[in-house]
Amino acid sequence: MKEQNMALHVMDEANHCLGCKVPRCQQGCPIHTNIPEVIRLLKDNKLDEAGRMLFENNPLTTVCSLVCNHEKQCEGHCVRGIKGAPVHFSVIENYISSTYASQMTQGPAPSNGKKAAIIGSGPAGLTIAVILARYGYDVTIFESHDKIGGVLRYGIPEFRLPKTVLDDFEYRHLRLKGIKVRPNTDVGKALKIEDLFRDGYKAIFIGTGVWRPNTLHIKGESLGNVHYAINYLQNPDVYHLGSRVIVIGAGNAAMDVARTAIRHGTRHLECFSLSKTISASEYEASYAKLEGVNFIFNKKPVEITDKGVVFIDLNEAEDGTLTELPGTEKLYPADSVIVSISQGPCTTITDSTKDLKTTPRGLFETDEVGRTSIPGIFASGDAVKGARTVVEAVAYSKNVAEAMHEYMQTLPPDLPDEYANVPVAEYGEGN
Repeated sequence: MKEQNMALHVMDEANHCLGCKVPRCQQGCPIHTNIPEVIRLLKDNKLDEAGRMLFENNPLTTVCSLVCNHEKQCEGHCVRGIKGAPVHFSVIENYISSTYASQMTQGPAPSNGKKAAIIGSGPAGLTIAVILARYGYDVTIFESHDKIGGVLRYGIPEFRLPKTVLDDFEYRHLRLKGIKVRPNTDVGKALKIEDLFRDGYKAIFIGTGVWRPNTLHIKGESLGNVHYAINYLQNPDVYHLGSRVIVIGAGNAAMDVARTAIRHGTRHLECFSLSKTISASEYEASYAKLEGVNFIFNKKPVEITDKGVVFIDLNEAEDGTLTELPGTEKLYPADSVIVSISQGPCTTITDSTKDLKTTPRGLFETDEVGRTSIPGIFASGDAVKGARTVVEAVAYSKNVAEAMHEYMQTLPPDLPDEYANVPVAEYGEGN
């Protein structure tokens, strides 16, 4: 009955679509999903064709349907939304993609005899792995964590993106397609980039994300009651925050932290913002407010203590300039403090790879299709652009995957395996 009701709700949304000849929704989508055509196919009872179109355009469609900032993208550009409610394509996309995904059982594409390495299994790495596998490349993913997903698994809470979605993706898009995964493998430590080239990988993609927390650089930041958002979200079950928590920051990650902490027993949670606005999406902020998160604006942290955080008031001019107001320092009590002011890149690979250029921020320096300063090495995602949305990473990475394919096609074929004719050892009983 629940599935029937969901299907009816989806069809109601689909029938709400005007099928615009100039689809603003498609223009607002970073990956330019052909939304009117997908909806038309659904209405014509061609769900499989609609699902195939979604996955061919966006390998992470099941994920994006849940975590995209739809209010500023497809739904935010919908003509219907000018005077009323927009068509909620997120609901339609999730229904089609999750239903069609259960039928995706086809095996690997015919091999083209070339190997490609993917370092990092976040949105960028997964996108490129899937696209290269479609071309017949032998793809191996090197993941520093124990499971695939990167920020999708370790940076987005379960209530926003169930881990079962990623597990299903791994089964249908990686294992069934012959893509190998090496978990708990941090390239740049035991294995180096040169080791991958030595072992026959024709191109290497780096999508290591941004896992190093940005810090406040204020007194008290090393105290035992202070944590960083990206660390907390990786495994909130191991933290004991207490009943009163302060989150410094008001972006989408801060909303994830706040809502997760409340689900883990925090009773009083306050998010502090430097400006008079919330930088998180209106959708995420509204849910945070509904769940009891309080917002305090125009406050700058100056010191963290065992009892809470000392903030100073800020005056915000019309042009957005912020000025401290001396004498307004005040202690806001908290059992724990979580700093959520974005993240930067780790340097494991750059420290161990000579001539791999980075920007002053430590991000990989690339051209418009992800080529780095070393031939055969490509990069994209947060490790290039800084912390961005999932769909932006997918959109950019599609172009990078095509550039990798073009590059590898220019390379000569592999030499024959020198051990191809060596007899295989036989093991009898007892050996």
